[in-house]
Amino acid sequence: MPKFVYGIIKRISQITDILAGVCFFSVMALVLANIIMRNVYKPITGTFEIVGLLTATGLGFALANCEMADGNIAMDMVTNRLSQGKQKIIKIFTYFLSLGFFVIVVWRIFIYANTSYVNGRVTSTAAIPIYPFIFILGFNVFCLCIVLAYKLVSTVKDTAVYFGKPTHEGKEESK
Repeated sequence: MPKFVYGIIKRISQITDILAGVCFFSVMALVLANIIMRNVYKPITGTFEIVGLLTATGLGFALANCEMADGNIAMDMVTNRLSQGKQKIIKIFTYFLSLGFFVIVVWRIFIYANTSYVNGRVTSTAAIPIYPFIFILGFNVFCLCIVLAYKLVSTVKDTAVYFGKPTHEGKEESK
């Protein structure tokens, strides 16, 4: 896969990670402001709802960069005992299943977001429409799918090289 594709995917995941940080900083600032306001005048209306929405949004923004950096839990304890070829095949299988699952998740999230928009769903206290947050979450899971697709293609290519299949230049390599 070309380096510029990797660069674009990495940059998108870094931007979404920065946005995750902004969400979590906003949660911290809101909770602090709510504590201060509770002691000075009255609490900020809808703090609990806003914190929930921002936390879900922040977690969604962090997904792609976490996968890009291999920041997830892996089953190394089991797979390290296998040969490198078997490990690569298991990675391909795992990426394929993960990609399939998250594509379905993206599809269902967008359906849910559209339903929430059409029905006018809002939070109970502050009456904040929830569909923008659901659409953002769908976009973030879509970014995760892009990272998973990139990793799947890269792993398939590496596995083909490992097993001595011709690369795109027509050279045969084996290990």
